[in-house]
Amino acid sequence: MKGMSILFIVMLLTLGVAFLWDALPAIKTGVHSALDPSLGVLLSWNATFGMLIITAFMTLITTLLQKYATDQDVLKQIKDEQKIVQDEMKLYRDHPEKSLELSQKSMELATKAMPLTMRPVLYTAIPFVLLLRWFNDFFKAHPAHILGFLSGIWAYILFSIILSMIFRKMFKVY
Repeated sequence: MKGMSILFIVMLLTLGVAFLWDALPAIKTGVHSALDPSLGVLLSWNATFGMLIITAFMTLITTLLQKYATDQDVLKQIKDEQKIVQDEMKLYRDHPEKSLELSQKSMELATKAMPLTMRPVLYTAIPFVLLLRWFNDFFKAHPAHILGFLSGIWAYILFSIILSMIFRKMFKVY
């Protein structure tokens, strides 16, 4: 339970940073002074390729953190157990009492996995929110449509989902 309270504190700090973006100019100015000359130049060069490169880098970092900051053996074991329970649930869908029992077991397994999978969030939550706030400011100042139709944040989300699936398969992240 201690790990979950630390996660809760980090999430509160993350929300604080997000809400204080405009109220505390030091946060906004600091992030802009770091990201404008690096990521800003990349996006100004070519919005689509720049966003793809930025998203690939960020997704690679989060995937590697998921791989090495979690116990992959335990997560694989839980995932395998969940698959078995799901298969059993399909077999017993006409038996309500057995389905309820299997559903409870599935929830137990998910509850076991959650603290393990949330550990990398401790390292990435605040930088991720700062990056998203910076994206918002950057694309307000430099309107661009990525792939001809996506705004900055939607392009990031789309690229992130696709790249995350690829990187998770490559690095065998559970």
